[in-house]
Amino acid sequence: MSRLRDLHCDPALPGQAAATLESDLADRVWVRLLGSGVQPERQILDVDGLDWPPGPGLVLSTGGSSGGRQLCLHPLSNLDRSAQACGSWLETIGLEPASTLVWNPLPFQHVSGLMPWWRARQWGADHAWISPAVIKQPALLFEHSLRHPGWQRRPMVLSLVPTQLRRLLADPCGRSWLGEMAVIWVGGAALPADLADQSRDLGLRLAPCYGATETAAMVTAQAPLDFLAGTSGCGRSLDGVRLRLNQRGALAVHCDRLAVARLDGSGRLCALSDATGWWHSADLAELEGSATDPQLRLVGRIDDAIHSGGVTVFPSQLEQRLLTEARKQGLPLDAVLLLGLVNREWGERLVALVRWSSIDVSSDGFDRLRSLVSDWPAPERPLHWVQCQELECSAAGKWERARWQNWLEAQQLTR
Repeated sequence: MSRLRDLHCDPALPGQAAATLESDLADRVWVRLLGSGVQPERQILDVDGLDWPPGPGLVLSTGGSSGGRQLCLHPLSNLDRSAQACGSWLETIGLEPASTLVWNPLPFQHVSGLMPWWRARQWGADHAWISPAVIKQPALLFEHSLRHPGWQRRPMVLSLVPTQLRRLLADPCGRSWLGEMAVIWVGGAALPADLADQSRDLGLRLAPCYGATETAAMVTAQAPLDFLAGTSGCGRSLDGVRLRLNQRGALAVHCDRLAVARLDGSGRLCALSDATGWWHSADLAELEGSATDPQLRLVGRIDDAIHSGGVTVFPSQLEQRLLTEARKQGLPLDAVLLLGLVNREWGERLVALVRWSSIDVSSDGFDRLRSLVSDWPAPERPLHWVQCQELECSAAGKWERARWQNWLEAQQLTR
């Protein structure tokens, strides 16, 4: 029997995928979770010759927190420890994990959607799936939720990515639905300042958090009361987690649930951590507060950085700044992604991909965006602005920068 099984996860039927996963894990094999219709990498189909650790366990595709996409091996004990740490965190804010109802609108093949189900499974809590079609229609979502027997009878907790949060905040039904939640973990990407401000104004109990596939989900979380009091960042470490910054200023994590190995491009198993057990992310960060109880604040991404005119520029920081300024000015800017293009004089220059919230944008829309950045340093100002209405994050709420870089380069070739 092969030690690796592939499980394709239909986003419309996550419960079916979960039932199949439980059956496969009972056979003590490794299970690789894949999106519906996704073909696995050819070079790692044959695993019988590899020195795999004992199963059962999960093989999960990362979201790129360590730079580039890779596959991580997690024995079930890692998932259990992650769920236990999250449950302990809930207890610190006065919630009994077993008493909760866990709402889950995230893709099951990603750690973000797997772990809410696993937590509920371990805690003995109720768990409810929310399909992609339902989470995108707040009125239908509210109607769907009202039919659940645990609605308003249990403390309700929710995991979201910022893209989903924005969509819900834009609708009265979505705002009402969010207001029923005892905890709203927001991760997968940095929480934009305008969403944080709007959520505080509404009294929503957000808990911005940080985690990665490599760490079996969240390793820090901010208490909702701290969020509502105006504290920024991703909160404090969960049980069993230590944080520090490495020489590049990137976040390093030490915990007892790091993936036991990763698969490289040739199918070889490689160590995830350094010789002292620390995993090094590609997330630039700051640690505020005391050395024994630091609070995490994300700054940007090392692998997003471009070098323009001798200056290192971090596009993700500028994207959030531009979105905030555009919305203050009433511009219908729905999303923006800044990418680098090779430039003979500067090395690289930024190009902005823009998705408007309506295709009926006035002709001066781009002129107003240029005006917004006119006083920014030249390396930080986009040289070109390109409308891209199909621009979107992945289902896990992350930018697939390589995909949109290819799209941009293809547009340049057709000009």
